[in-house]
Amino acid sequence: MGNNWLKQLLWEAPYQNWFLVTLAVINLLGSIYGYYWYREQLASTPLIWWPFTPDSPLATTLFGLALIMACYRRESGLLRVVAAAAVIKYGLWAVVIISDYWLSGAPVTVVEAGLWLSHLGMMVEGFLFLRHWSVSSRQLALVVLWLGINDFVDYGLGMHPYLFSPGQESLALVTAITLSLALSFYLARALN
Repeated sequence: MGNNWLKQLLWEAPYQNWFLVTLAVINLLGSIYGYYWYREQLASTPLIWWPFTPDSPLATTLFGLALIMACYRRESGLLRVVAAAAVIKYGLWAVVIISDYWLSGAPVTVVEAGLWLSHLGMMVEGFLFLRHWSVSSRQLALVVLWLGINDFVDYGLGMHPYLFSPGQESLALVTAITLSLALSFYLARALN
């Protein structure tokens, strides 16, 4: 019964209030830690660029809000699609960057292992819910625009998250653009 219950919850029916609340709390607590993680970068970044600086914490904040709204059955289609795209993109982006750092010979610490696992969880939760949502052409256009602007600010203007080592900038750029394109095509397939 255990496996069927888990499959039912995660794959078929994630819209149970206790699950939505649990994930919302996890996301919002993770967001708080994430904003703390970005404190030095935010302190040295002009205020106008703050919405583009803490990519992962902003993604989990939006996803947490989308989950809270789902609890009250007051969902915003645009918020949930933007939030899901963001947790998938920045979750997977961080997994790639941290994995690369480890593969270059860096030690695996508890903090980075926790970051790796939490970002993997971000990606998974995004897909768990996104597969249940339809996407309008307007929502798709806004998500693609947002992903593109974020990539431009991060890499065109140099506001990307601090990396673990100096040699990761090309990988970070290629990964971000590839994920933005892949998500755009994935969402286009879900157009209603």
